[in-house]
Amino acid sequence: MNFENDTIVALATPAGVGAISIIRVSGSDSISTVDKIFEGKHKLSNHPTHTIHYGKIYNENKELIDDVLVSIFKKPNSYTGDESVEISTHGSSLITQKIIQTLLKQNIRLAEPGEFTKRAFLNGRIDLAQAEAVADLINSRTEASFRGARNQLDGLLTEKVEGLRNKLVTVSSLIELELDFAEENLEFVSKNEVIKLIDEIILEIDQLLETYKFGKILRDGVNVAIVGKPNVGKSSLLNYVLKESRAIVSHIPGTTRDVIREEVSIDGILFRLFDTAGIRSSYDEIEKEGISRSQEAVKNADIVIFLNDATESFSADLYNQLVQLTSKDRILIVLNKVDLNPGEYFKGDMKVSAKTGIGISDLFNLMKDKAIGLNNYTEKSAIISSIRHYDALQKALEQLRNAKRSVENKMSGEFISTDLRSAEDFLGEIIGIVSSDEILNNIFSKFCIGK
Repeated sequence: MNFENDTIVALATPAGVGAISIIRVSGSDSISTVDKIFEGKHKLSNHPTHTIHYGKIYNENKELIDDVLVSIFKKPNSYTGDESVEISTHGSSLITQKIIQTLLKQNIRLAEPGEFTKRAFLNGRIDLAQAEAVADLINSRTEASFRGARNQLDGLLTEKVEGLRNKLVTVSSLIELELDFAEENLEFVSKNEVIKLIDEIILEIDQLLETYKFGKILRDGVNVAIVGKPNVGKSSLLNYVLKESRAIVSHIPGTTRDVIREEVSIDGILFRLFDTAGIRSSYDEIEKEGISRSQEAVKNADIVIFLNDATESFSADLYNQLVQLTSKDRILIVLNKVDLNPGEYFKGDMKVSAKTGIGISDLFNLMKDKAIGLNNYTEKSAIISSIRHYDALQKALEQLRNAKRSVENKMSGEFISTDLRSAEDFLGEIIGIVSSDEILNNIFSKFCIGK
């Protein structure tokens, strides 16, 4: 792919019927190409950047396709950094298809997934962490996930990583300068200063790594498995949370035969609720499959709501089974049907009634606390949510510890410098200072076409 010369086109709005659709064109021939099919008062190429113009678009046979508004963005003041055009049409999939087909006959090509944002990165408009935040912003479904992506797009993570990397560049440069003057036995930075700086950066990276669980929750949400014996009220709890009869409720045990998944936003955080089949011994093949899927849902859950019936004894055997499937700290022991029995001697985390709503709001707060824990993160905190970033930070940390050991063991500056430079490279991978085609292709292939 020739990123410098190709002009690309794609639909930038979702496919389907709507009030308007937007077709995005970017590349060195964007304006001249659209000019060939657009008729307005004046040629687009005669207008200044960041202006909008009304006109009509015709196909190669001079047949009218649609009335449009065309926005022009001249290099480098565009999203991609290249010359760009955005065509606003009536929101018909037939119209957009006709316009794109007409443009493709003008020696331009369809954009690949994420190619507009990839060009923005390659042209220095945004760094790699910000480019990834664009995809997260598009996919955000709650206030928390939106805010997390927005902060990364605004450069909070970039600023943090660049600061750490610049500190390393400074000290490694001084160590390498000492190597150039080895015969004069000059020392530009003391070994104690090097160790102090490495310790400071290690501490900051450790603090950044600790944000990963919280960041991942902001971006991906929380998986919650509702588990218990048949007829303890799992489906009733799900229905109450959703305010609708999503799951079948019956006094007959074993009504739920499969795992039902629904989503709810609690204080801006996405919770995926899995209403599982009652776990018990069964000879019914369909019910056995449902129980097997329930056990798998428990293994993959961030939180397990272990629901018990207030009118029955505590399900100790089932609790022991859950402990075998997941860790104890993920399990919330909840007593349901307290409207029928207050459960005075209940020793668990929460009492609720899925019928009347008693304790449900308290359960929500407990789920939220369980998911994100106690932290002091604010809207101005740098937070990581990507496994790629987490992995790069871990590798940088390993190299810094190697460098510290080299200093402490009074090893040659070559060893210290090599480890510090490796740590710099791993930090650089996060923001794209150091990147391979494989990394870039993997990141941008996950974008939608047109972004």
